[in-house]
Amino acid sequence: MTATARLRAVTAELVPPAGVVRVVSLSNLAKTAAHGIIMSVSVLYFTTSIGISATRVGLALTIGAAVGMLVAVPAGHAADIFGPRNATVLAMLALGLVTCGYAFATSFWWLTAVACLVLAGESATDASRGALVAGVVPPEERVRAWSYFRAVANLGVTLGAVIGGIGLYFDSQAGYRALLLLAGALFAVAGLAYLRVPVVPPTRNTEAQPSLVVLRDRPYAAFVVLNALLVMNGPLLTVALPIWIAQRTEAPTAIYPVILVINTICVVLLQVRVSRGAERLDGGARAWQRAGLVLAACCVLFALAGGLPLWAAVAALLAGALVHVLGEMLHSSGAWSLAYGLAPEGSHGQYQGLFGMSTQLGSTITPFAATVLIIGFGWSGWLVFGAVMCAAGLLAPVVVRAARKDPTRSGFSAPDEPAKVPETRPATDEPATASGDEAAGDPLSTDRS
Repeated sequence: MTATARLRAVTAELVPPAGVVRVVSLSNLAKTAAHGIIMSVSVLYFTTSIGISATRVGLALTIGAAVGMLVAVPAGHAADIFGPRNATVLAMLALGLVTCGYAFATSFWWLTAVACLVLAGESATDASRGALVAGVVPPEERVRAWSYFRAVANLGVTLGAVIGGIGLYFDSQAGYRALLLLAGALFAVAGLAYLRVPVVPPTRNTEAQPSLVVLRDRPYAAFVVLNALLVMNGPLLTVALPIWIAQRTEAPTAIYPVILVINTICVVLLQVRVSRGAERLDGGARAWQRAGLVLAACCVLFALAGGLPLWAAVAALLAGALVHVLGEMLHSSGAWSLAYGLAPEGSHGQYQGLFGMSTQLGSTITPFAATVLIIGFGWSGWLVFGAVMCAAGLLAPVVVRAARKDPTRSGFSAPDEPAKVPETRPATDEPATASGDEAAGDPLSTDRS
């Protein structure tokens, strides 16, 4: 292979292809940059500048997360009925507006109300966007598309954190408010970008079946439970590991930022490549099997770091970080494959809503569970988490087989016969010259799930 061919191959894995995937990727860049800003400044703003106690801030965000989970499925169902493109635009614009409310929160109750609106908007956005991707991207290309979205997301969160870090350096109330307003504006920019995506016709439910059919789909329910367990790998890295390093290992705490950098670089460079082969249900199930085993191995390595001298603890932590990011990427690939492949075409909004709910659930319960098990019991807590994720990964093929055999299910994307993509028509309100490359231009030049 020539040097030019190698360069093209590398570029193809790092740069989203022109058209819908690039537009959504750039929208995601703006969206996750907003997340990075909020993550880096919001808690300190509420606790130090506004004077709300850390306990109450945590409670407000927990209540908001619960509301967001309750909204997910109905919001996805609404996207199916009214059309996911327009639903995504409206949800993103609403998210941008309510996010600005963070800048003016002055009490616990105000913060709670805003958090409920923001996290409900997040759930609605994620569900409608998932349905939109199902409508405009062929089944066999969805996993690869989401690989690009996730790689770009890591860049977006990093960019937002850097911007937030500047605000933390100056440490002024006006600066914090300006950054939170900027986050709201970035959400709005991300939403307007979807006007460049073709309209997906709404679903017409002519059959005598329940409107929220996902709530009766037992194989899919089993899948989302397993997903909630595997999703725990994220908070284990971001919540449990830094406390473990500081309290239970001889390694310097400075190793933790290095681990985060390794994670970000690996996802940006390798997520698309790792996702190969997960396009169909069988491939997605295999990816999850491997993810469970790999994540269990990373838990063992992190646990070992607690009883080793400094140099060996650092080596175990770095090895665990590399193993963790591989498991994280395998889990993501399998999750995208099964989330779409186990859902009937035409109902992706509500199914993506339930899938998103499982992700939120896993992310919400893990910090508490990790504090109790890992910080409370030490290395044995890591082994418990490793065993849980190993079991969740190994059960993926069982769920796929159950879905195939269930006589009440129809319309999901079987591994050898990808389901048809609903016919789309160009948006009547987008510019006639909006080609794939142009769609990725000016409206999204700011920065990015």
